[in-house]
Amino acid sequence: MAGTTSDAGKSVLVAGLCRLLARRGFSTAPFKAQNMSNNSVVTLDGGEIGRAQALQAQACGLEPSTRFNPILLKPGSDRRSQLVVRGRAVTTVGAADYIHQRDHLREVVSEDLDALRHEFDYVVCEGAGSPAEINLRATDLANMGLARAAELPVIVVGDIDRGGVLAHLFGTLAVLSAEDQALVSGFVVNKFRGDQALLEPGLEQLRALTGRPTLGVVAFANDLWIDAEDSLGVVADVPVGRPAPPVGEEWLRVAAVRLPRVSNSTDVEALACEPGVSVRWVSEASRLADADLVVVPGTKSTVADLDWLRRSGIADALVARAAAGLPILGICGGYQMLGSTIADEVESGGGLVRGLGILDLEVEFAPDKILTRMRGDAHGVPVSGYEIHHGRVRRNGDPPLLHTHDGAAEGSIRGAVYGTHWHGLVESDRFRRILLADVADHAGRHGFVAAPDTDVSEMRTAQIDLLADLVEKHVDVAAVLNLLDGGAPSGLPTIGNVLSGGG
Repeated sequence: MAGTTSDAGKSVLVAGLCRLLARRGFSTAPFKAQNMSNNSVVTLDGGEIGRAQALQAQACGLEPSTRFNPILLKPGSDRRSQLVVRGRAVTTVGAADYIHQRDHLREVVSEDLDALRHEFDYVVCEGAGSPAEINLRATDLANMGLARAAELPVIVVGDIDRGGVLAHLFGTLAVLSAEDQALVSGFVVNKFRGDQALLEPGLEQLRALTGRPTLGVVAFANDLWIDAEDSLGVVADVPVGRPAPPVGEEWLRVAAVRLPRVSNSTDVEALACEPGVSVRWVSEASRLADADLVVVPGTKSTVADLDWLRRSGIADALVARAAAGLPILGICGGYQMLGSTIADEVESGGGLVRGLGILDLEVEFAPDKILTRMRGDAHGVPVSGYEIHHGRVRRNGDPPLLHTHDGAAEGSIRGAVYGTHWHGLVESDRFRRILLADVADHAGRHGFVAAPDTDVSEMRTAQIDLLADLVEKHVDVAAVLNLLDGGAPSGLPTIGNVLSGGG
């Protein structure tokens, strides 16, 4: 499944289709040859993959595996990304470096996809960005490059909420070579609102122009928001989720700092699942003034984003909050920033860098990345999470936030400041309720009451089922199954394109 743009809906529609196929009894696996995202999770085999593929695996009833996303690029700057192959970070690359890797990476992709196709009834592949990025076609591994190599039928998804979807769908096809066009088998319109009868004449003209049917017009679903693919969904000053009214008399207001290289931004979504908790991403110091809790999330560029915190004035605001006894939660890179020093010759090459000094914590980066799923105990309740980071705690002078299953101390507490390397920690429901009650107490929100029954895992499962319901209702599933079973139809017309100079 390809898209006219990033964030067109490929990830969620693949998840919905995977769930639908699994509900019908087919063994199904997701596959994204190459992903570019700083939102990742740790797999059972000790690697990391894009979070979207983990969600798609869950939709299939599977544990996340590095086979579902063999290549992951994690941007650390505008020009360079960490290259993760089969779950392991191997190097840092720019565009020119990546070109030299393409033959090896193409082999990796081919091997993993072939193995999945032999093991499962269906493998649903998600493209990356747009197949119309013709400047990247020679090195493409995830869109038409994959489709051509494996002879896969392609459905192109367009987001009508952005406007111009018919032009986007037509234009995406038009710039492809005749050989690539032969695999594009249909279109899906995503996030539609209103009377579909008004859209039908346009879809009929699109079919007349391209010879391809529109296989679905998927309605906009306001309730879908958990597990954003990447930072495109992290918009400052926009509410996260759909906050329900509070159980008690007061709301709790959470400001999550929108770092330039934010990673695992989905950590704050568990807070947004709670009734009476209003979560917003913020990028200005003034937005912290009325927050009851400020979250400093993970980042792919800890030292660079720490410098941004200082330049933006947010660093001074955080120090003032801590001095006033107001709550702060630092997660992974955000936790490291709250400490006294960061020694980094690995990620930034910046050497010894002064932290914010809010926690009595010294961190040193090591070349090898910690990738592990964890369980433990915090405040007498079980917790779980996962770690993805280069930083090691060399000294911690504050009490720990929790203890791991083997009794090791993890994280920090100092007054109303909490820090942890664990992503996903606040998805532990009982711990989250204790944390929110403590935050409300420190913030003076004595009328706030944590809901006793919020279950983040159940909410995520409900969203996956909603995706499957949308696909079942709005997509021609029989036609999609025909494509999965038989491949792209023969004889699809070629329309004029910029690569071949005509049809």
